[in-house]
Amino acid sequence: MNVLEEWTALVCRELGIDPARVDRAAVLDLTRDVAHGVARPAAPLTAYLVGLAQGAGSAPPDVVERLSRMAKDWAEATAQTRAAPDTPDS
Repeated sequence: MNVLEEWTALVCRELGIDPARVDRAAVLDLTRDVAHGVARPAAPLTAYLVGLAQGAGSAPPDVVERLSRMAKDWAEATAQTRAAPDTPDS
């Protein structure tokens, strides 16, 4: 068992969560996409918000995929905005 598996098991036990319900790879992929596409501090915030929505029962089944796509779209949109030349006002 590696450190991440041990930590996940410990936290799940502390929070009363079945570790089998945790898709660790999906959460890590989501936080990577958000950190790279939006901003590093947005990654843990997004994971926390997903957890709140899951706990409240309001998260859609495809929440991780949707948010990953949003982060990638955000990155593309902001890259295009930064690459667009400034046009002087006439």
